[in-house]
Amino acid sequence: MICPVPGGIISEKAGICMSVEKIKIMIHKISEMLVDKPEAISLNQEKRDDTTIIVLSVDKGDVGKVIGRNGQTAKALRALVNAAATRMGDRVLLEIRE
Repeated sequence: MICPVPGGIISEKAGICMSVEKIKIMIHKISEMLVDKPEAISLNQEKRDDTTIIVLSVDKGDVGKVIGRNGQTAKALRALVNAAATRMGDRVLLEIRE
């Protein structure tokens, strides 16, 4: 089976096409629902060693909404990223910046 997503791979376990781009789309859509200024959302990608880091930047006034009380929202977002990356067999982290 060939994955139609550029840079994507077929997950052996799930049988679906996964890529870091799809993870970024998921994080962007969730973030849009959390913030007051969705137009200020920016997602970038960095590579450190064998790890891909997705950098989520939001408006200064929305950082607290993305992090959540006691960091619970950020923890949940990171858990989603980790679950998707594990299915890909890759290491992807989420970093939140203003």
